[in-house]
Amino acid sequence: MDFYRDELDESLSKAATTNKTVILTVVNKAYIEGEKPMLDLFLDGFWLGEDTRGLIDHLLVVAVDKSSYDRCMFLKLHCYKLKTDGVEFESEQFFMSHDFIKMMWRRTLFLRDVLNYGYNFIFTDTDVLWLRNPLLKLNSDERSDLQISTDWFNGDERSEGNLINTGFYMVRSSNKTIALFDEWYRRKEVSQGLKEQDVLLFMMREGMFRTLGLNVKFLDTRYFSGFCELTKDFDAVTTVHSNCCRTINAKLLDLTTVTNKWREYRSPSRNPTSVIRWTVPRDCVESWQISSPELSPMPGPWPTPLSEYD
Repeated sequence: MDFYRDELDESLSKAATTNKTVILTVVNKAYIEGEKPMLDLFLDGFWLGEDTRGLIDHLLVVAVDKSSYDRCMFLKLHCYKLKTDGVEFESEQFFMSHDFIKMMWRRTLFLRDVLNYGYNFIFTDTDVLWLRNPLLKLNSDERSDLQISTDWFNGDERSEGNLINTGFYMVRSSNKTIALFDEWYRRKEVSQGLKEQDVLLFMMREGMFRTLGLNVKFLDTRYFSGFCELTKDFDAVTTVHSNCCRTINAKLLDLTTVTNKWREYRSPSRNPTSVIRWTVPRDCVESWQISSPELSPMPGPWPTPLSEYD
Protein backbone atom coordinates (compact mmCIF):
# COMPACT_ATOMS: atom_id res chain seq x y z
CA MET A 1 0.00 0.00 0.00
CA ASP A 2 1.32 3.42 -0.98
CA PHE A 3 1.37 6.24 1.56
CA TYR A 4 1.35 9.87 0.41
CA ARG A 5 1.76 13.07 2.36
CA ASP A 6 -1.14 14.71 0.53
CA GLU A 7 -2.89 14.94 -2.83
CA LEU A 8 0.05 16.71 -4.47
CA ASP A 9 2.49 14.00 -3.41
CA GLU A 10 0.12 11.35 -4.76
CA SER A 11 -0.30 13.16 -8.09
CA LEU A 12 3.44 13.63 -8.51
CA SER A 13 4.20 10.03 -7.59
CA LYS A 14 1.75 8.61 -10.12
CA ALA A 15 3.20 10.69 -12.97
CA ALA A 16 6.90 10.51 -12.08
CA THR A 17 9.56 8.39 -13.72
CA THR A 18 11.59 5.89 -11.69
CA ASN A 19 14.10 8.64 -10.86
CA LYS A 20 11.30 10.93 -9.56
CA THR A 21 11.15 13.25 -12.57
CA VAL A 22 7.79 14.63 -13.68
CA ILE A 23 6.73 16.79 -16.64
CA LEU A 24 4.55 19.72 -15.53
CA THR A 25 2.32 22.15 -17.38
CA VAL A 26 -0.22 24.65 -16.04
CA VAL A 27 -3.58 25.29 -17.72
CA ASN A 28 -6.67 27.37 -17.17
CA LYS A 29 -10.08 27.60 -18.82
CA ALA A 30 -8.74 29.72 -21.69
CA TYR A 31 -6.45 26.84 -22.69
CA ILE A 32 -9.26 24.27 -23.05
CA GLU A 33 -11.79 26.38 -24.98
CA GLY A 34 -12.40 26.71 -28.71
CA GLU A 35 -12.57 24.44 -31.73
CA LYS A 36 -8.94 23.40 -31.23
CA PRO A 37 -7.88 24.30 -27.67
CA MET A 38 -4.28 24.99 -26.77
CA LEU A 39 -4.15 21.93 -24.51
CA ASP A 40 -5.21 19.69 -27.41
CA LEU A 41 -2.60 21.24 -29.69
CA PHE A 42 0.02 20.73 -27.00
CA LEU A 43 -0.91 17.05 -26.73
CA ASP A 44 -0.76 16.73 -30.53
CA GLY A 45 2.96 17.40 -30.27
CA PHE A 46 3.41 14.28 -28.16
CA TRP A 47 1.40 12.19 -30.64
CA LEU A 48 3.15 13.55 -33.74
CA GLY A 49 6.65 13.82 -32.33
CA GLU A 50 9.55 11.40 -32.48
CA ASP A 51 9.86 9.22 -29.36
CA THR A 52 7.40 11.41 -27.42
CA ARG A 53 4.20 9.38 -26.99
CA GLY A 54 5.37 7.54 -23.90
CA LEU A 55 6.19 10.83 -22.20
CA ILE A 56 2.47 11.56 -21.74
CA ASP A 57 2.52 8.95 -18.97
CA HIS A 58 4.83 11.27 -17.03
CA LEU A 59 2.92 14.50 -17.73
CA LEU A 60 1.04 16.11 -14.83
CA VAL A 61 -1.43 18.78 -15.95
CA VAL A 62 -1.87 21.40 -13.22
CA ALA A 63 -5.28 23.04 -13.53
CA VAL A 64 -6.00 26.40 -11.87
CA ASP A 65 -9.78 26.23 -12.26
CA LYS A 66 -12.54 23.62 -12.29
CA SER A 67 -13.18 23.81 -16.07
CA SER A 68 -9.61 22.94 -17.00
CA TYR A 69 -9.42 20.26 -14.30
CA ASP A 70 -12.60 18.62 -15.64
CA ARG A 71 -11.21 18.71 -19.18
CA CYS A 72 -7.97 17.14 -18.00
CA MET A 73 -9.83 14.33 -16.27
CA PHE A 74 -11.97 13.78 -19.38
CA LEU A 75 -8.76 13.31 -21.41
CA LYS A 76 -7.61 10.70 -18.86
CA LEU A 77 -4.37 12.50 -18.07
CA HIS A 78 -2.61 12.86 -14.75
CA CYS A 79 -4.34 15.94 -13.27
CA TYR A 80 -3.89 18.14 -10.22
CA LYS A 81 -6.15 21.01 -9.13
CA LEU A 82 -4.01 23.86 -7.83
CA LYS A 83 -5.41 25.94 -4.99
CA THR A 84 -5.20 29.61 -5.97
CA ASP A 85 -6.32 31.24 -2.69
CA GLY A 86 -9.48 32.65 -4.21
CA VAL A 87 -7.74 34.33 -7.16
CA GLU A 88 -9.66 33.79 -10.41
CA PHE A 89 -7.43 32.63 -13.28
CA GLU A 90 -10.08 31.26 -15.68
CA SER A 91 -9.84 33.91 -18.40
CA GLU A 92 -6.93 34.54 -20.73
CA GLN A 93 -4.14 36.35 -18.90
CA PHE A 94 -2.63 38.80 -21.37
CA PHE A 95 1.13 39.11 -21.37
CA MET A 96 2.27 41.40 -18.51
CA SER A 97 -1.25 42.16 -17.29
CA HIS A 98 -1.72 42.32 -13.52
CA ASP A 99 -3.34 38.86 -13.35
CA PHE A 100 -0.73 37.39 -15.71
CA ILE A 101 2.00 38.40 -13.27
CA LYS A 102 0.05 36.97 -10.31
CA MET A 103 -0.44 33.67 -12.12
CA MET A 104 3.28 33.41 -12.94
CA TRP A 105 4.20 33.91 -9.29
CA ARG A 106 1.64 31.34 -8.14
CA ARG A 107 3.25 28.93 -10.58
CA THR A 108 6.69 29.62 -9.12
CA LEU A 109 5.45 28.88 -5.61
CA PHE A 110 3.93 25.59 -6.80
CA LEU A 111 7.18 24.54 -8.48
CA ARG A 112 9.08 25.27 -5.29
CA ASP A 113 6.68 22.91 -3.49
CA VAL A 114 7.42 20.20 -6.06
CA LEU A 115 11.15 20.50 -5.33
CA ASN A 116 10.48 20.42 -1.59
CA TYR A 117 8.68 17.10 -2.10
CA GLY A 118 11.87 15.69 -3.62
CA TYR A 119 10.76 15.57 -7.26
CA ASN A 120 12.77 16.74 -10.25
CA PHE A 121 10.71 18.38 -12.94
CA ILE A 122 10.60 19.55 -16.50
CA PHE A 123 8.30 22.54 -16.63
CA THR A 124 6.79 23.33 -20.02
CA ASP A 125 4.35 26.03 -21.01
CA THR A 126 1.36 24.58 -22.85
CA ASP A 127 2.31 26.65 -25.91
CA VAL A 128 5.50 24.59 -26.35
CA LEU A 129 5.27 21.87 -29.00
CA TRP A 130 7.33 18.76 -28.19
CA LEU A 131 8.44 17.47 -31.60
CA ARG A 132 11.21 15.21 -30.32
CA ASN A 133 12.02 13.73 -26.93
CA PRO A 134 13.86 16.53 -25.09
CA LEU A 135 15.33 14.10 -22.57
CA LEU A 136 17.76 13.06 -25.29
CA LYS A 137 19.17 16.61 -25.31
CA LEU A 138 18.96 17.35 -21.60
CA ASN A 139 21.68 16.25 -19.19
CA SER A 140 20.38 13.44 -17.01
CA ASP A 141 23.26 13.30 -14.52
CA GLU A 142 22.97 14.65 -11.00
CA ARG A 143 25.48 17.41 -11.65
CA SER A 144 22.98 19.44 -13.70
CA ASP A 145 20.86 21.58 -11.40
CA LEU A 146 19.06 23.82 -13.89
CA GLN A 147 18.68 23.58 -17.68
CA ILE A 148 16.69 26.47 -19.08
CA SER A 149 15.49 27.62 -22.49
CA THR A 150 16.49 30.92 -24.05
CA ASP A 151 14.76 33.49 -26.23
CA TRP A 152 18.08 34.24 -27.89
CA PHE A 153 21.09 31.93 -27.62
CA ASN A 154 24.57 33.46 -27.77
CA GLY A 155 26.33 30.21 -28.71
CA ASP A 156 27.66 29.36 -25.23
CA GLU A 157 25.55 26.97 -23.14
CA ARG A 158 27.32 28.12 -19.96
CA SER A 159 27.10 31.87 -20.57
CA GLU A 160 24.94 33.99 -18.29
CA GLY A 161 24.72 36.43 -21.16
CA ASN A 162 21.91 34.33 -22.63
CA LEU A 163 18.36 35.68 -22.35
CA ILE A 164 16.46 33.04 -20.38
CA ASN A 165 12.85 31.96 -20.82
CA THR A 166 10.97 30.14 -18.04
CA GLY A 167 8.54 28.58 -20.51
CA PHE A 168 10.67 25.43 -20.63
CA TYR A 169 13.23 24.31 -18.07
CA MET A 170 14.39 21.31 -16.09
CA VAL A 171 15.31 21.43 -12.40
CA ARG A 172 16.80 18.73 -10.21
CA SER A 173 15.61 18.75 -6.60
CA SER A 174 18.40 19.59 -4.16
CA ASN A 175 19.11 21.96 -1.31
CA LYS A 176 20.68 24.34 -3.83
CA THR A 177 17.69 24.50 -6.18
CA ILE A 178 15.22 24.78 -3.29
CA ALA A 179 17.27 27.71 -1.98
CA LEU A 180 17.08 29.29 -5.44
CA PHE A 181 13.29 29.01 -5.55
CA ASP A 182 12.97 30.24 -1.97
CA GLU A 183 14.92 33.39 -2.82
CA TRP A 184 13.17 33.76 -6.17
CA TYR A 185 9.72 33.70 -4.60
CA ARG A 186 10.82 35.92 -1.71
CA ARG A 187 11.67 38.66 -4.21
CA LYS A 188 8.03 38.76 -5.36
CA GLU A 189 7.34 41.25 -2.56
CA VAL A 190 10.00 43.69 -3.78
CA SER A 191 9.42 43.21 -7.51
CA GLN A 192 6.04 44.81 -8.11
CA GLY A 193 5.09 44.90 -11.80
CA LEU A 194 7.77 42.39 -12.80
CA LYS A 195 7.06 38.87 -14.00
CA GLU A 196 8.95 36.01 -12.39
CA GLN A 197 11.12 35.48 -15.47
CA ASP A 198 12.50 39.03 -15.23
CA VAL A 199 13.28 38.54 -11.54
CA LEU A 200 15.15 35.28 -12.20
CA LEU A 201 17.11 37.04 -14.95
CA PHE A 202 18.10 39.81 -12.50
CA MET A 203 19.12 37.21 -9.92
CA MET A 204 21.30 35.48 -12.50
CA ARG A 205 22.94 38.77 -13.51
CA GLU A 206 23.61 39.50 -9.83
CA GLY A 207 25.54 36.22 -9.58
CA MET A 208 22.98 34.22 -7.60
CA PHE A 209 23.51 31.06 -9.67
CA ARG A 210 27.23 31.13 -8.90
CA THR A 211 26.67 32.04 -5.24
CA LEU A 212 24.53 28.94 -4.78
CA GLY A 213 27.00 26.79 -6.72
CA LEU A 214 24.43 25.84 -9.33
CA ASN A 215 25.42 23.92 -12.44
CA VAL A 216 23.34 25.68 -15.11
CA LYS A 217 22.97 24.89 -18.79
CA PHE A 218 21.37 27.34 -21.22
CA LEU A 219 19.53 25.53 -23.98
CA ASP A 220 20.51 26.08 -27.61
CA THR A 221 17.68 27.43 -29.78
CA ARG A 222 18.84 25.10 -32.53
CA TYR A 223 17.12 22.38 -30.51
CA PHE A 224 14.86 24.25 -28.05
CA SER A 225 13.47 26.78 -30.44
CA GLY A 226 10.76 29.42 -30.51
CA PHE A 227 9.30 32.28 -32.49
CA CYS A 228 11.89 34.66 -31.05
CA GLU A 229 14.67 32.66 -32.73
CA LEU A 230 13.40 29.76 -34.85
CA THR A 231 15.86 27.04 -35.73
CA LYS A 232 16.43 26.37 -39.42
CA ASP A 233 17.37 22.77 -38.72
CA PHE A 234 14.36 20.47 -38.97
CA ASP A 235 16.67 17.52 -38.32
CA ALA A 236 17.58 18.95 -34.91
CA VAL A 237 14.48 20.81 -33.67
CA THR A 238 13.20 19.35 -30.42
CA THR A 239 10.67 21.87 -29.08
CA VAL A 240 9.06 25.02 -30.52
CA HIS A 241 7.73 27.69 -28.16
CA SER A 242 5.36 30.45 -29.27
CA ASN A 243 7.39 33.03 -27.36
CA CYS A 244 7.49 36.63 -28.62
CA CYS A 245 3.71 36.34 -28.98
CA ARG A 246 0.97 38.17 -27.14
CA THR A 247 -2.37 36.33 -27.29
CA ILE A 248 -3.60 32.76 -27.12
CA ASN A 249 -5.41 33.07 -30.45
CA ALA A 250 -2.24 34.19 -32.23
CA LYS A 251 -0.26 31.38 -30.60
CA LEU A 252 -2.86 28.81 -31.68
CA LEU A 253 -2.84 29.93 -35.30
CA ASP A 254 0.93 30.02 -35.66
CA LEU A 255 1.56 26.81 -33.69
CA THR A 256 -0.96 25.06 -35.93
CA THR A 257 1.18 26.14 -38.88
CA VAL A 258 4.24 24.71 -37.09
CA THR A 259 2.36 21.43 -36.64
CA ASN A 260 1.48 21.35 -40.34
CA LYS A 261 5.11 21.98 -41.31
CA TRP A 262 6.16 19.16 -39.00
CA ARG A 263 3.65 16.82 -40.64
CA GLU A 264 5.09 17.79 -44.02
CA TYR A 265 8.63 17.11 -42.79
CA ARG A 266 7.61 13.73 -41.36
CA SER A 267 5.53 12.64 -44.35
CA PRO A 268 6.67 9.27 -45.81
CA SER A 269 6.05 10.65 -49.30
CA ARG A 270 8.33 13.67 -48.84
CA ASN A 271 11.32 13.90 -51.13
CA PRO A 272 14.28 13.70 -48.69
CA THR A 273 16.16 16.31 -50.70
CA SER A 274 13.34 18.86 -50.49
CA VAL A 275 13.94 21.90 -48.28
CA ILE A 276 11.26 22.78 -45.73
CA ARG A 277 11.24 26.20 -44.08
CA TRP A 278 9.11 27.67 -41.36
CA THR A 279 6.34 30.07 -42.26
CA VAL A 280 6.42 33.56 -40.78
CA PRO A 281 4.41 33.54 -37.50
CA ARG A 282 2.35 36.43 -38.84
CA ASP A 283 -0.41 36.28 -36.27
CA CYS A 284 2.12 36.56 -33.46
CA VAL A 285 3.86 39.45 -35.22
CA GLU A 286 0.53 41.21 -35.64
CA SER A 287 -0.52 40.48 -32.06
CA TRP A 288 1.88 43.21 -30.93
CA GLN A 289 -0.09 45.77 -32.93
CA ILE A 290 -3.24 45.28 -30.82
CA SER A 291 -4.09 48.38 -28.86
CA SER A 292 -5.32 47.50 -25.37
CA PRO A 293 -4.64 48.86 -21.87
CA GLU A 294 -4.17 45.23 -20.76
CA LEU A 295 -1.24 44.72 -23.11
CA SER A 296 2.27 46.06 -22.79
CA PRO A 297 4.20 47.24 -25.85
CA MET A 298 6.58 44.86 -27.53
CA PRO A 299 10.13 45.44 -26.23
CA GLY A 300 11.75 46.25 -29.55
CA PRO A 301 11.38 45.06 -33.16
CA TRP A 302 10.48 41.50 -34.14
CA PRO A 303 13.62 39.55 -33.17
CA THR A 304 13.93 37.12 -36.08
CA PRO A 305 14.35 38.76 -39.52
CA LEU A 306 11.24 37.81 -41.47
CA SER A 307 13.39 37.13 -44.54
CA GLU A 308 14.73 34.03 -42.77
CA TYR A 309 11.38 32.28 -43.00
CA ASP A 310 9.70 31.70 -46.37
